[in-house]
Amino acid sequence: MAQQFVQAKIKGDKVVVFLKPTCPYCIMAQDVLSKYKFKPGHFECVDISDRSDMGSMQDYFLELTGARTVPRVFIGEECIGGGSDVAALQKSGKLEGMLKSIGALQ
Repeated sequence: MAQQFVQAKIKGDKVVVFLKPTCPYCIMAQDVLSKYKFKPGHFECVDISDRSDMGSMQDYFLELTGARTVPRVFIGEECIGGGSDVAALQKSGKLEGMLKSIGALQ
């Protein structure tokens, strides 16, 4: 069930952040992404902290992305990593291009 949930969320041309609200790296990723003006429906944060299948979901993240940790940030169906990765991509100027490439920005 966790796999189907994750696949359904990341399908298509949007940005999805799987997170836990108290995690500082999750907050970092949200802060960076909040600077961009997304088209309606092209940005979603998914809080996994209260889900009964949270462990299974994180196991699937490990299988899918090489890491169990949150945040797991997907641009389109590609995982770009976590909070530090998002911040580094933004600092290098690459993040905006990645967001534009999937048509997520206004």
